[in-house]
Amino acid sequence: MPELPEVETTRRGIAPHIEGRRVSGVVLRRPDLRWPIPEEIVTLLPGQIVEAVERRAKYLLLRTAIGSAMVHLGMSGVLRVLPSDVPPGKHDHVDIAFDSGQLLRFTDPRRFGSLLWQPTGETHELLAALGPEPLTEAFDGDVLWHLSRGRVAAVKTFLMDNAVVVGVGNIYASEALFAAGIDPRRAAGKVSRERYARLAIEVKRILAHAITRGGTTLRDFLSPDGAPGYFYQELFVYGRAGEPCKVCGSTIRSVVLGQRASFFCPACQR
Repeated sequence: MPELPEVETTRRGIAPHIEGRRVSGVVLRRPDLRWPIPEEIVTLLPGQIVEAVERRAKYLLLRTAIGSAMVHLGMSGVLRVLPSDVPPGKHDHVDIAFDSGQLLRFTDPRRFGSLLWQPTGETHELLAALGPEPLTEAFDGDVLWHLSRGRVAAVKTFLMDNAVVVGVGNIYASEALFAAGIDPRRAAGKVSRERYARLAIEVKRILAHAITRGGTTLRDFLSPDGAPGYFYQELFVYGRAGEPCKVCGSTIRSVVLGQRASFFCPACQR
């Protein structure tokens, strides 16, 4: 599944091509993806100028004066900017055409993605309860420490809770906990304030670096220009169960936490 760096990479890839452009039409080749596509996408979006392409958590928002088209890439979704005469493929479900002669095509083989509508001045229910963005000043170790008090859930599960901080998915949670030297199985309420300060720093560092590297390629994800992300080459623990730790040589272990595979070094992470 594309995580925050992949979504941010997509935002940066498509924004220069569609910001300031007027939507000339929308083609829906099916009425739904994960959820039904609201009629506003067809009735209200055409004729509007995309003022900005924004990201909230893993949602991309094409903001116009009257509202925003909200895109979630799901498990396998990809957004690409193409000439308007490129014929659609089997899994090309949505085209948003622009006055530039280009279109934004949403391809989603598994159809776990979504295309929704958020009127201007309102907050969609899927965004209402989200925590702070990890790359902003609203997120730091104190936030993690305060929210974790009394929590018995594993710290990795806690870190992946979108009500705590958005966009820290399975890959980057594993990598940040390794960098901070924290065992992902440790109860969130048992992690000290000092260690949360280090963890927040590592979350910011790793996510920012992953964005510069184009994200992490996992099965289906490609950036809008068709190039894969390269951060996967730099993973220390994720997906490396049974391999030696790059730092100490101990064998990387895997455990299931919150129904997700979690990877850690038993020597480096305490």
